[in-house]
Amino acid sequence: MKLPQIALASCLFLASACATVPITGRRQLSLVSDTEMNTMAATEYQKVLASSQVVNSGNEAAMVKRVGQRIQQAVEMYFRQQNAQAQLEGYAWEFNLLNDKQENAWCMPGGKVAVYTGILPITQDETGLAVVMGHEIAHAVARHSSERMSQQMAAQGLGGVLSAAVGQSPTVTQNVFLQAVGVGSSLGMLKHGRSQESEADHLGLIFMAMAGYNPDGAVAFWQRMDARENSASPPEFLSTHPSNGTRIADIQKQLPEARTYYKGR
Repeated sequence: MKLPQIALASCLFLASACATVPITGRRQLSLVSDTEMNTMAATEYQKVLASSQVVNSGNEAAMVKRVGQRIQQAVEMYFRQQNAQAQLEGYAWEFNLLNDKQENAWCMPGGKVAVYTGILPITQDETGLAVVMGHEIAHAVARHSSERMSQQMAAQGLGGVLSAAVGQSPTVTQNVFLQAVGVGSSLGMLKHGRSQESEADHLGLIFMAMAGYNPDGAVAFWQRMDARENSASPPEFLSTHPSNGTRIADIQKQLPEARTYYKGR
C-alpha cells in the first residue's frame, strides 16, 4: 500500500473510532466498547476492594454512600432529561470508602466509585465530598477513562479490541486501565487532560446541584486545595490539568448555570 493510501486508511480508521462525549458534544477517540470497559471495571474494582481496607461502618462510610447515591440519582435524571439514558446502560453503581492516606478518589466505568479517607480532611463536609464525587462520576459518564484507555492502547500498539489486548499483554493492559481511571495515583482526579478536567468540573457542578448540594461549595473546595499546594507546583503550561486559579475562575463562570439546578435538600 502506498503512503497516501496508508494515510487515507489511517484517517478512515480514526474517524470510525471516534465517539461523542455525552452532553458536551466533544469528539473523542473510542477504540473500546462500553461493555468491555464496564466488564473490566467490575473485575478490577473487586480486586481493589479485596486488597484494600474497606470502611463498612461509621459516619464517614455512610456519608460516602449517601452522597454517591444522591449524585447517581441526579446523573440518571439528567441523562433522562437529555434523552441519553442509554449511555448509562450496564451501570451497576457502588460507593466505597477505603482506609488509605492517599488524597484520592475515582470512579471506574460502570459507576464503580472509591473514596480514600485521606481526602476527607480536604473535603471537610458533605458538600465538599459532593464536589469530589460529582467530579469523578462526571469523568466516568463522559467516558474519559475509555478515551484515555484508547489513546494508550493506540500508543502501545495493543489494537482496538480490549479482550484481545488482555490476551496479548494482560499486565500491560491492566496497568493501562488502572492509569486511565486514576487508581493508585495520588490525587488521581487531577491526572486527566485539560479538556477532560473542564468537562468533569462542568458536569460535576450540575450533578452535585441536582443532588441538592450547593454548587458554590466547589469554589471553597478548590480554594482549600489551592491553599494546601506548595510553591513547587508546576506552572499551568507545564501541567496536564488547569491551575487551581484557572479552575476556580472557570467554575465561578459556570455557577449561574449550576444554581438553576440547585433546589436544596
